[in-house]
Amino acid sequence: MKVEGGCYCGELRYEVEGDALFKAQCHCRECQYISGGSPNVTMGMPEGTFKYTKGAPKAFKRTDIDPSVTREFCGNCGTSMLSRAPGAPGLVLLKVGSMDDPKQFEGPQVAIYTCDAQDFHMIPEGVASFDKLPG
Repeated sequence: MKVEGGCYCGELRYEVEGDALFKAQCHCRECQYISGGSPNVTMGMPEGTFKYTKGAPKAFKRTDIDPSVTREFCGNCGTSMLSRAPGAPGLVLLKVGSMDDPKQFEGPQVAIYTCDAQDFHMIPEGVASFDKLPG
């Protein structure tokens, strides 16, 4: 599958090809900050085929958490594009909201860090959920 996407203002664009390695909702408190209060909906794609085709992202990594993910976003409009997690080498965790066609996501396979989920967060019926990470 080929996925293309970008930010709200159009200054940042990307593309990536390959099969989605996983599709998840992350309910951790950190993701709630990034998403504005909802679970963060991500799709793991192969890092080797990912490239920015327009613009360059800003990046943020917390220094008080080890290991910490690096979050890439548009420096102009703030749209979250992806995360790079030290525990998931070789992957980019695309933010589904940045995809041109979010229908390519098709829904989560797993909900993680549900220990931080808010009462108003919804997990689709039949989706495996874990307090932290599976396994």
